Amino acid sequence: PYYVDVNQNLFLEAYLHSSDSNLVLFLDTCVASPTPHNFTTVTYDIIRNGCVRDSTYATYYSPYTYMIRFKFRAFQFIRHNPSVYLQCELVVCRAYDYSSRCYQGCITRPKREASS
Repeated sequence: PYYVDVNQNLFLEAYLHSSDSNLVLFLDTCVASPTPHNFTTVTYDIIRNGCVRDSTYATYYSPYTYMIRFKFRAFQFIRHNPSVYLQCELVVCRAYDYSSRCYQGCITRPKREASS
């Protein structure tokens, strides 16, 4: 566990350990939950499908393509839930493969048309 105060900036770094230097790391989704085993019922999206959902989220420069650095402001769900758990999904791609998920960025799904 990592303890921070509410509204304190939380800095994170994800690092891919591989002997292949032609890999790129991409943060696709990062979700917060008040419980460690349920990331579907009560959640808060920090980033979803590469799209930033939290206004306090920011990325930082990384000298390596296999390292991601980012931050967001710590928060609390409701008074009864003093802990916040994170679950992040990262994607590994070949460097310079511009058709891969890593180079697509934010993906928004088109809304469905309502049938008559």
